[in-house]
Amino acid sequence: MKTKIKIGYVGVGRRGLGMLKKCFIKMDDVEISVLCEISDERVAMAKEVFNENQKPVPKITDRYDDIIDDPEIDAVVIMTGWDSRPELAKKAMLAGKYTAIEVGCSDTLDECFQLIDVYEKTGTPLMMLENCCYGRREMLALNLVKQGLLGELVHCTGAYSHYLNSVELFAEMLSENKKSDRVTHYRLRHYIEENRENYPTHELGPICKVLGINRGNRIVKLSSFASKAVGIKSFAEERFGKDNEYAKIDYKQGDIVNTIMTCAGGETISITLDTTVPRAYYSRNFSVRGTKGMMNEERQAIFLEGMDEPTYNNEAEMFQKYDHPLHAEYERVGARGGHGGMDWLVCRAFVEAVKNGTNTPIDAYDTVTWLAVGALSEQSINGGGIPIDFPDFTNGKWQNREPIVTGKYCLDEICIDESVKIVNEEE
Repeated sequence: MKTKIKIGYVGVGRRGLGMLKKCFIKMDDVEISVLCEISDERVAMAKEVFNENQKPVPKITDRYDDIIDDPEIDAVVIMTGWDSRPELAKKAMLAGKYTAIEVGCSDTLDECFQLIDVYEKTGTPLMMLENCCYGRREMLALNLVKQGLLGELVHCTGAYSHYLNSVELFAEMLSENKKSDRVTHYRLRHYIEENRENYPTHELGPICKVLGINRGNRIVKLSSFASKAVGIKSFAEERFGKDNEYAKIDYKQGDIVNTIMTCAGGETISITLDTTVPRAYYSRNFSVRGTKGMMNEERQAIFLEGMDEPTYNNEAEMFQKYDHPLHAEYERVGARGGHGGMDWLVCRAFVEAVKNGTNTPIDAYDTVTWLAVGALSEQSINGGGIPIDFPDFTNGKWQNREPIVTGKYCLDEICIDESVKIVNEEE
């Protein structure tokens, strides 16, 4: 077991800088030894983070191969935009370096098959840093399921309901300190050119872990349906005028995309993309339905067989009774990092796997399964919602997978290991 690991960190845009600042740089068993970034402005911001935390500024480069060719680097964390991640991940895996990628979706299905091909040839772990798998609510659901309290599972729902027009897609143009009248955010191109479920993993990741996808179960079919695409154009017309270039674009991305999946075990999954028409609040609409009970994010409620109805807003009580052991400990030591602490937990899960030389709790098969929904949903939408066969990336191994890697951050069983600290000892 390694007591300290060296990481090559790639990309310090908004998300990359945030994860660096709130998570990785705070970990005493992690050394960021090389940082790769092409923007001088972002490099300057990253240097400030290192100085503020009294950590040595790493080697700075704009050449990714400087990370790949460094024999001392144990792992690569890829925080670039969606488009470049698959190629960067393959190079890192071929170099034998543990590889972590930020969440998103695939551009093509072939990217997913290539990632699995490299994984199976090299054995180098690949982990999507899907923080929502470590959300307190999602882990409560996992605990309820593993204890059998929800009975036999039947259906799960999820969503990425987050109005992005002003807070992300056009945030630069709306800023008081705007430097340009053009959008540089990489996501806008996808909204212009594609019509798909483009951000499925926040909801799908936890659902897949609850349903045992790739370990005794798998997704077999997918159908997606998109509404018309008018939200972004309407927003641009109102904010920038009808003569603005962004008001003249015919965006392809449907404003609401609904995707239905069926599983080998007979369960169904329903997920929704909702990012370009106004809504009052953020929601992942996470729910799990079984023969003995249910949990529902919208009502913040858990109902178990034998309880009196109606049951609303009893989540706090349920946390007291059924909190996942990882979060029960986390609450005692004090949650930290972004998004209520789940950013910290997913980063720690990756770091502990690298230190111990084990596979990651979100493995390569999980990662490509969640990535693949982007390309598959586009196929279905283009065919009028036709059912699409979901590839078996495990090539049959899902029926009898090798033993799981148990440990504090395991997402396939409930594991308790207080010998592994969530935070540094001195904290």
